Amino acid sequence: MSLDADWRADVDAVDAALVDEYQSGFPVEPRPFERVAREIAAETGVAVDADEALDRVRDLRERGVFRRFGAVLNPPVIGSSTLAAVRAPEDRFDEVAEVINGYRQVNHNYRRDHAWNQWFVVTAGSRERRDEILAEIEERTGCEVLALPMLTDYYIDLEFPVVNADRFARESLDETAVSATRISEDARGDLSPLEADLLLAIQDGFPLSATPYADVADEIGAPIDDVLAAVERLLADGCIKRIGCVVNHVVTGFTNNCMVVWDVPDDELDERGEAVGSLPYVTLCYHRPRRPEQEWEYNLFTMIHGREAEAVDAKIDELAADHLPFAHERLYSTETLKQTGARYEDLVADGE
Repeated sequence: MSLDADWRADVDAVDAALVDEYQSGFPVEPRPFERVAREIAAETGVAVDADEALDRVRDLRERGVFRRFGAVLNPPVIGSSTLAAVRAPEDRFDEVAEVINGYRQVNHNYRRDHAWNQWFVVTAGSRERRDEILAEIEERTGCEVLALPMLTDYYIDLEFPVVNADRFARESLDETAVSATRISEDARGDLSPLEADLLLAIQDGFPLSATPYADVADEIGAPIDDVLAAVERLLADGCIKRIGCVVNHVVTGFTNNCMVVWDVPDDELDERGEAVGSLPYVTLCYHRPRRPEQEWEYNLFTMIHGREAEAVDAKIDELAADHLPFAHERLYSTETLKQTGARYEDLVADGE
């Protein structure tokens, strides 16, 4: 599919409602598309039944507008996760990336325009296993590892309207809800056997059927009522962040993003983090530790996503001028080296 605005040409009111309104809040009940159809009909005035709603979600996935359908899981709650970086020599850059990407527990790796030029995420079933992997990467590559686990989540949500002409994420919104959530490096989901089986079954998405929860229940050999109750529990505990249609932001035109790191006075961190996290154009905002011994003085991370690089830069300028008048650096992503979901086989096995 073309990466420009043409993707919207064939999107009618029903499709638009599915894309923008069901990135989260998808019903947790035996036949969820029946409720979706009723809600869309009430909102758009277009008569839609459950079969058509399901067919439209299938079509949007096939067209690439949706990456998948199902649950967005939360690795830092289920296991122990960290952002990390290395300074890979240019003549060994690909070799270092191959070593890092060879770990199943590494689910993202990006080249960024900075001296620390490879940024990756490690998620394992325990802090001990996570740190073993970082030590192995350091030994095998000969590159010092900068480990920056998340300490406070002020706002992390890549759910935003895309059936619009916004130049940057949530340009058309006024505010987003925010709350400071402390993250433990020793997090364990403390999953029951049913919950562990359920997470493994849904990690790549739900079956696109009229009865997705019943299909998952059949797959793991559990009663559907128990599966529905487990999904509700995992949502309440934060192991599942949201359930719905996961938008492909590249296909919908949001091809530009920048990670900005800020040196915020420690006694102002929560106040500034919550204020910035509530700004609608800030898609990610969180606290990670300083590492002065590694010449890393930054403690607040923000990200902004946009269709236009100039619009993203303008919002960063606004952040610096109006909200975060502190030293900062802009780390632009220039290449995707690896991008997958965290593999929950490892989280469940490592955590046992």
